[in-house]
Amino acid sequence: MQKTFNPLFAADTGAGYKLSNEVKTATPSLLDAAQIGVCVYENPELSALPDKDAILVTSFGTTYKETRRRTIDAVFEEIKAACPGVKAELAFTSHIVIERIKKNEGITYPTPEEALEALHKEGYTRVAICSLDIIPGIEYAYKTFVFNRYKTLFKKMSLGTPLMYWMGQEDQRDDIKDTMQALSTQFPQPAPASAVLLLAHGTPHPANAYYSVMQNRLNELGFDNAYIYSVEGWPHLDTVIPLLKAKDIKEITIMPAMMVAGDHANNDMAGDDEDSHKTILESCGFKVTPYLHGMGENENIRRLFVARALEAWQKLTAE
Repeated sequence: MQKTFNPLFAADTGAGYKLSNEVKTATPSLLDAAQIGVCVYENPELSALPDKDAILVTSFGTTYKETRRRTIDAVFEEIKAACPGVKAELAFTSHIVIERIKKNEGITYPTPEEALEALHKEGYTRVAICSLDIIPGIEYAYKTFVFNRYKTLFKKMSLGTPLMYWMGQEDQRDDIKDTMQALSTQFPQPAPASAVLLLAHGTPHPANAYYSVMQNRLNELGFDNAYIYSVEGWPHLDTVIPLLKAKDIKEITIMPAMMVAGDHANNDMAGDDEDSHKTILESCGFKVTPYLHGMGENENIRRLFVARALEAWQKLTAE
């Protein structure tokens, strides 16, 4: 059962960075690069258009119907509830996921590009793009490219940050500490010789370094027997196993540090194949208990996602 966690949200993170006043000839590329935090673009050529607002929520998506309902759909519904009366659309970035859902369920999710083109045709003039990404890796970079490609079609556009973005730098809040605190509400009660392993996705993007900061914040919060590891990045499972043995850990709870409990959680992490993490850990002598719930099922995590969406929305509607 999850414990309640009520993080304090910064009312306004601002741009996070400002060019020096001495820079008088900033190029468009430099101005784009200097946009840190919530990105905002106002098109002077369309300033006379009336405001017609929409929110576009973006996610990688999942073919696992039930976990999608309890995670992505649940966050989407809470974002809509926080912005009553506002047009809201949900788009997936994975073309494979989109095609499989269409084939197996008869539901067609648009890509972010398709969703923006449809909103433009429907006459929407201001759009807030919200990200359901965990860290600012490749998937979030994709959203920034979409933002920069489509922003000139609209009078105004904003792009919110992923779940974890700020880490206390430049007087900003610490998203990573807030997220680890929220995630910890689903940890089992501490017991002697026990540990929690959190399975992240991993990425070739430099944002893989966020996992080290996540580990640091877990340690700062007193969760010395909680460890981050990843499927496709660093640290690996074989990175943390020696740490578990050094502490004489006997029992382990493994859980996904991902939005959904999809293929990675059900098969790579908790499957019965000989190369699953559960099987490998059991072969090392550990008693393993899988926790097959995506982060989106945690109400405290959903609250953080809604806060990120509201930042994008507030930036869009600010005068």
